[in-house]
Parts: sequence; structure tokens; C-alpha cells
Amino acid sequence: MDLRNSLDKAPVGVIGAGSFGTAVANLLAENSRVILYSNRSEAVDKMKAERSNIGQQLHENIIPTNNIQDITDNCYLIFPALSSDKFRTTIQGFAPHLKPDHIIIHCTKGFDIHKEDGTSLVDKDLKISLSDVKTMSQVILEETCVKRVGCMSGPNLAREIANLQPAATVIASKFDEVIREGESAIRSKRLQVYGNNDIYSVELAGVLKNSMALAAGALGGLGFGQNAMAFLITRGIGEIIRLATAMGGNKNAFLGLAGIGDLVATCTSPLSRNYTVGARLAKGETIEHIIATSSEVAEGIKTVNISKKISESKNIRTPIIDNIYKVIYEDLSVEKALQYLMEYRWGQDADYV
Repeated sequence: MDLRNSLDKAPVGVIGAGSFGTAVANLLAENSRVILYSNRSEAVDKMKAERSNIGQQLHENIIPTNNIQDITDNCYLIFPALSSDKFRTTIQGFAPHLKPDHIIIHCTKGFDIHKEDGTSLVDKDLKISLSDVKTMSQVILEETCVKRVGCMSGPNLAREIANLQPAATVIASKFDEVIREGESAIRSKRLQVYGNNDIYSVELAGVLKNSMALAAGALGGLGFGQNAMAFLITRGIGEIIRLATAMGGNKNAFLGLAGIGDLVATCTSPLSRNYTVGARLAKGETIEHIIATSSEVAEGIKTVNISKKISESKNIRTPIIDNIYKVIYEDLSVEKALQYLMEYRWGQDADYV
């Protein structure tokens, strides 16, 4: 496949044909041709035949493929939309075909964790130090020759985007050129785009909010209303800001779309995978049953484990994270976790400003 001479401009590549990858591909396809990569040949054949994927119709400008070089040879701008546990190995597969002039803007809200063979990110006994924790942009820089790296983050629920509802997102990168290219590629009448040069903090914001989405789902599952949800969100943003600051992030990134915006969306929508897990916990399901009956593990389950261990190593107060950790890993009931938080002496309001 060679599209370089057959179009007015180069197509954009999307790596990962999950629900969010497909939604991103459809957004990009409003402005240019898109090559959508899946490593499963049967999924590609189905997309070509049915022009749909995971309940989403494919824009006429989308070309499905399972050939890595279709992406790397034809696209200089590439959007990986992968789960965190598959990110490094997939990027390693693309690395030999990537060139220094490629631009990669990832869409993954998760951490890459260095761990011993045979251990799992949902193992409560997993030992983690801060040096073991990498963001996806750091993975790209470690595994490839690409230097112009960015991320896309914000209140971007895949199903709402797939349903053509309006939204906004943040393109973050140290390079203004990456922000400009990303905005030009994906901005449309239904997606507003903002830039941010603090990519590390934006990545932290996208990941750390996952724990709060689990807690929010648990509140929703218990049937509580907006007073309780507002309490959780405002105290939750404080926890993740303190944690991110200890990890080297800047709190300013948490006060915009990528921080508080994403937190509100995931804490108030049953469309959020993390919210759904929290709601199921509140209904009495075990975490083992939830994981066994889910198509993929919600990032929040891993994020809680990682955040708890980092907060302990940095001596950071994170009572919400601590209690949702106990619900998942120590069989604490959601009701008792809530009781603890209601009796906890919080101190000053907005103590993270």
C-alpha cells in the first residue's frame, strides 16, 4: 500500500482498533485519510467487509490494515491508542520501521511498570518504586528513534465521541510543532483542542484520575447523589495533585481539561469503564469475578495498586486511594470505606492550591 502520491496530504495512522482507537480514527478521518492498524487479521478482514468495528461505523476515509509498514511508510503522524499492558510490546514491534521524522501522539491513560516475570499489576504484593513507573511518552522515547512525541488526554469517553457528541481534548508535547500537527489533524466541529507543553504532568493527570473513577462508581453503585460525588471529586483532585507533585509533576496541568475535566467526566459517567468496575464492587461482586468477566482490565484497578505504593514510599496522604485499595485488595466493604472517609479529619479545604 502506497498512499504518498495518491493523496493531497499524507494519511494519519492509528495503532489499535479498540473502542477508543476506532473513535479517534473516525475523528481523524473527517480531515484526512486514516490507516487503522489492528494486529488481528480477522478483525481487519471484518472491518473491510462490514465497514464497522465494535459497534462503530467506519468513516469512508479509514483504511484498515494489519501491516505495520502500511502505517510507518505512509504516515508521518501516528496516534497509538492501546491499553497500557500492550503498549511497550506493540511499540517495540513498530520501532524498526519508525524514523526520526515521525510524530507520535499517544492516547493511552496508563503506566508502564517494570516488574519481575510472573508478577501481575493486580497483585497486592507487587513491589513498585518510582523508578519502575514510566509514562507512555517515556516508553516511546526509550524504544524508538522518534523524538517528537505527544499525548492526547482529557474528558474523552469513547462512546460519546462515537455517538458524534461534542467534546474537547488536550494535545500535550514539549514541541509546539507536535501540538500544531495534532490539532490540525483532529480538530473538528465536534472536537475542540487545547495545547499544553507539560506532557509529563498531563500524562499523570490522565492516569491518576482512574482511582477516583473507581471510587465514584462505588458511590453511584450505593445509590448516593451529587453531594457525595462533589465531595469525592474535590477531595480526589487534591489527592492526585499531591501524588503527582511527589512524582515530579506540576499541579497546573490538573486544573484544566486533562485534570479536573477528565476527572469530572469519568467520575460522573456510567460509560467509564473504571466507574463501572466501582459500581459492580458496590453491588457485592468480587474483583476476581469482575476481572474474569471483563474484556480487558480497567486501568483503575492497576492504578490504585501503583498509586498506593507510591504514596506510601513518598509519605503522601491519600485516604480515598487507600480505602478503594482496601476494597479491591483487602475485602473491605464499600460501606465501611465510605464510613471511614466520612469520619476522616480532612483539615483545610483546597489544601492542594
